[in-house]
Amino acid sequence: MARLKIVNNFDSSFFLDPEARENLFALLIGETFRKQIAMQVVCQDVEFTELLFQPLPYSAGTPKGMPREYEKYHESDDYVIINVPPNFMFKAKIFQPSRLCAIYQKIR
Repeated sequence: MARLKIVNNFDSSFFLDPEARENLFALLIGETFRKQIAMQVVCQDVEFTELLFQPLPYSAGTPKGMPREYEKYHESDDYVIINVPPNFMFKAKIFQPSRLCAIYQKIR
């Protein structure tokens, strides 16, 4: 029987090389991609806030699976949080962390 490992402390900090960051941001602000997000969340458009975070394991301290300072965006109807598509991570040559989330503001 497999045992669950409880993660009490998880280091969510990360650093993106400036070129990788620039490449990723270019993909995340692309008009076609923004329109896809806007269509999914039913709004006119979305604007990338340039906020990224690494998803966290769910715990009592991180019930939303994100750093506490980003929970206000999760709870707001004015923002949407997406998983950065794996192909964007690959194109930007970002391999660590393996997953990122991006925050967009809805434009109504």
